Amino acid sequence: MRVGISLTSGHSVKDPREGARWMIERAAAARQAGLDSLFVGDHHSTPGPYYQNVPILGRLLAEWGEAPAGCLFLLPLWNPVLVAEQVGTLAAITRGRFIFQCGLGYDEAQFAAMGTSLKFRPSAFEESFSIVQRLLRGETVSSSGRFSFRDAKVALRPAENVEYWIGASARPAIDRAARLADGFLASPSLTLDEARDQAAFYLERCKAHGRTPRAVALRRDIYVGESAADADEVKAKVLAAGYRGIPAPALVAGSVEQVVGRFAELAALGYTDVIVRHISSDHSKVLGSLARLRRVREALASV
Repeated sequence: MRVGISLTSGHSVKDPREGARWMIERAAAARQAGLDSLFVGDHHSTPGPYYQNVPILGRLLAEWGEAPAGCLFLLPLWNPVLVAEQVGTLAAITRGRFIFQCGLGYDEAQFAAMGTSLKFRPSAFEESFSIVQRLLRGETVSSSGRFSFRDAKVALRPAENVEYWIGASARPAIDRAARLADGFLASPSLTLDEARDQAAFYLERCKAHGRTPRAVALRRDIYVGESAADADEVKAKVLAAGYRGIPAPALVAGSVEQVVGRFAELAALGYTDVIVRHISSDHSKVLGSLARLRRVREALASV
């Protein structure tokens, strides 16, 4: 099983340079830990400071090595020509393979701020996904559907094939991932039973579509403690403050050995990648957890 990281991009800071510094230091720590992939997310018109995916990833790649890297794009919110151009530039900076994560998005306020509507998400997503792929293959593309443009072409394209992962929760969306993409990214809110059901359904649909997935990934929000007691204390504080609507059983907080055990359970369900995000906002705690993730990854390397 591979262990990657999706860095937290939202930071409540007085000086915006501080949040950016935290992300840069965490990317460097993730490289030191030997993690297998690096990602950032995608949100718009947020109530708190949020570091946008393309510029921040460009900076983070200076701290990264040759392992894969990428970012999430909520495709219905973006012009697909712009997405393809951004990916072409990021892939040129990335020393390893670029992984393109994408999803539908869900927040009506976010859609309204970006000049679109939740109503057209599925059709806009599929149209955009196809356009991005075609542009990155070097085709000249015109469109008169949800996105209207003529004779678009992207000259700066990735040197190696981009890997496409679709984030999904509902069964039609999981089937879409099996039908269209190289990989599936499951939600961080899934309980173990839900994770089992979704992995099984995704693999079943891959078989039905005659496709062999390159990644069956799941995000987990975590903290690797110095000890079980340290992890319990951090988790209790996070839950007391209210944590992101993710149920407590889906969070992973424990000693190195306990985290290895939780991730091994996911590997047994068919997951090839666990993408971590830290539950703590304490920068020193996050750096400590990242250092201990090296031991977690090493223990899982043969799983």
